[in-house]
Amino acid sequence: MAPRIWLIAGPTASGKSALALRLAEAIGAEIVGADALQLYRDLPILSAAPSPAEQARVPHHLVGVADAADGWSAGRWQRAARAILDEGRPAVVVGGTGLYFRALTQGLAEVPAIPAEVRRQVEAEFEPSDEEVLRARLSQVDPAAAARISPGDRQRLVRAWEVWVATGRSLTDWQSDNGGALTEPWGAVAIAPDRAALYGRCDARFAQMVEAGALEEVAALAARNLDPALPALKAVGYRELAAHLSGELTLPEAIAAAQQQTRRYAKRQSTWLRGQMADWPRIDTLDPDPQWRQFLALNPGLTL
Repeated sequence: MAPRIWLIAGPTASGKSALALRLAEAIGAEIVGADALQLYRDLPILSAAPSPAEQARVPHHLVGVADAADGWSAGRWQRAARAILDEGRPAVVVGGTGLYFRALTQGLAEVPAIPAEVRRQVEAEFEPSDEEVLRARLSQVDPAAAARISPGDRQRLVRAWEVWVATGRSLTDWQSDNGGALTEPWGAVAIAPDRAALYGRCDARFAQMVEAGALEEVAALAARNLDPALPALKAVGYRELAAHLSGELTLPEAIAAAQQQTRRYAKRQSTWLRGQMADWPRIDTLDPDPQWRQFLALNPGLTL
């Protein structure tokens, strides 16, 4: 019996969204986005989000649902995705964010052990400080922990700060990320095309993005003066186009630099797929019809 949940992963510009749409239409499924940038509604062109017409063909979830000022963690995405999948409808989860797939299929790791040197550093830093100073500092990076830890509980305050210093993530995020892996059978494919062909597709698509209005998207978002550490502002191409808008680069220079960053991003994604999803069946072409034929050949028990 074919699984109810299908996972399709691949690097940027590999055609995974088109394959997911074709599969979803064929089996009557809904699509769940697994892309850390398509989550945000501010950069639909730059993040290559499904178009309104594509979203009208099949219900989509976790695409364009968040504001750029609202940074999502992998744990938050995992909880949202599980809530959708647990409703019981056929679903195709598609994207290029490897950590999201790992969170969904394996759960997320527990809080790592804190190195002794970090413990000594934090203790030395806060030994002379009173509790309110420590709580105020923690509230900047983990407001939920700062609010829930009782007055006088310096040990837990120090622990929460140690986690932030050692991992760069809040204790609240770590605690909420634990577990959550899928428990029912699922099917999966990873798209792993020829690298040179993929790079050519990346270059062409970024040029098309600029023609379609990516520069205007970046200008609108840059005007909000948000924290540059927010995930949405790390979209590939955002920094380069913003540099053009500020006069640091010509538009051709910005496009060339962004295309280079896109190729590097595609390489990192491909490396992740090769290392973290080594047992997933592979599709090795970029062309839509051959991709579909390969998918069907890999899943002969699928009834359409």
